[in-house]
Amino acid sequence: MASKHFADRFIASARQLKNPLCVGLDPHLDLIPDEFGVRLDKPNSDRTAQGVFEFLRLVVDECANKVPVVKPQIAFFEQLGWRGLRVLEQLTQHARSLGLLVVLDAKRGDIGSTAEAYARSYLYPESPCQVDALTVNPYLGVDSLAPFLKAAKLGETGLFVLAKTSNRGSGEFQDLFSDGARLFQKVARALRAHADALVGMSGWSSIGIVAGATFPADAKELRQTLPNSLFLIPGFGAQGGQLQSAFASFLPGDANLEGGLISSSRGILFGDASASRTEDWRVAFRSRLQLTVNQLSDVVQGVSSQMPGAHPK
Repeated sequence: MASKHFADRFIASARQLKNPLCVGLDPHLDLIPDEFGVRLDKPNSDRTAQGVFEFLRLVVDECANKVPVVKPQIAFFEQLGWRGLRVLEQLTQHARSLGLLVVLDAKRGDIGSTAEAYARSYLYPESPCQVDALTVNPYLGVDSLAPFLKAAKLGETGLFVLAKTSNRGSGEFQDLFSDGARLFQKVARALRAHADALVGMSGWSSIGIVAGATFPADAKELRQTLPNSLFLIPGFGAQGGQLQSAFASFLPGDANLEGGLISSSRGILFGDASASRTEDWRVAFRSRLQLTVNQLSDVVQGVSSQMPGAHPK
């Protein structure tokens, strides 16, 4: 019987598909081909919401059986009002029905009953928009993560806790020193026991962190603190993160390099800004998707599981 544990499910899919690509679903309204009928001046209209859904459904359909994960960014759906949240629910259900894991990039974080409500919204089987994992913000303190950690255990879902993000200004706060350690290091240390408690049969934990491809040295350092955590790695592609940098925190596994989800959004969805016709966009998107899959696959398969320092299973 297949494991329901989030990390186990991801690792199984990544091993089967031979790549760790996470395709970001960020529907920039001004970049969606005209034929979908999206209106910048009417973001809260039925037609715009339907156009966004039709566009992203094509993306999801192309991703099925090619990549393990898709990652909708909730802000792009909230900008459409209640219709956008309905699109998010429909799209999430569609993606999961095709066997894709869904990580919702919402960066939620609050205390007490508010955090519990966030967890109930996304991380349980009865949630109105059930996803497989959620990004969360730890900067209100570890106690603010308690409802999410509970949900990860009971709902067999995953968490990606903000640690070292990919944006250039991340160091303004995340790199601040306190008692000899930078803030992002302290976040990782505070998560270690929680991550160790949710390690699955794959050897990986469902409690992970966000560690941007734009800071590979920091990612390597974080791996020392969290040897069993999956890393969600944004910043690859459009934000300037290089291919080898994206793999900085990966380790040799049973057959391939593993240890994270390498995320790309705009670089895959909208790499050709001149593709205003749907068919032109679709051809270009397919090409970029396959190219990225091939690039990542070449890297993960280039390391033998017999190499020293292989991840303990």
